[in-house]
Amino acid sequence: MNLFFLRLSKALAIVGGFVLSLLIIIVVVSILGRETGIGAIKGDYELVEAGMAFAIFAFLPYAHMTGAHATVDIFTDWMAEASHRKLSAVIDVVFAVVLVIIAVKLFDGMTSKRDSGQTTLLLQFPVWWGYALSSGAAAIGAVVGVWHAIVRVIEAVTGKNIAVVEGDQA
Repeated sequence: MNLFFLRLSKALAIVGGFVLSLLIIIVVVSILGRETGIGAIKGDYELVEAGMAFAIFAFLPYAHMTGAHATVDIFTDWMAEASHRKLSAVIDVVFAVVLVIIAVKLFDGMTSKRDSGQTTLLLQFPVWWGYALSSGAAAIGAVVGVWHAIVRVIEAVTGKNIAVVEGDQA
């Protein structure tokens, strides 16, 4: 099951990387257009705003599964292995709760934007589309976060490594 969530997270991160690459191209072309007098890409800020939110939520599950989040090890290096496992379990449970709250609130925001019919200023696309993409990625992140929290609790209780550690490949 861990491998399934790792592969799902990796696939979502690849999609996020593709979206981020497109956003970079849009920004570069828009800046070049402004500088050469051709003109910017219409709605470039709107596209970047919606796309960046999705990209961030797309990268989050893979970073979580592989332990790629920034940590301050100076406070935990001295801890025994069992204590470190317990601390990791507590942190991952809290993180899972936060991810679930974020996913729920993004979904609420999406339905609110959809119901209001709000559109972007220049491109006139519905604002809820960006929320929907981000909400979907956040939901996957929440599911992965809950799974990872369960795994960390099991690791703390059994003392066995189950979760993917930093540097492991899918």
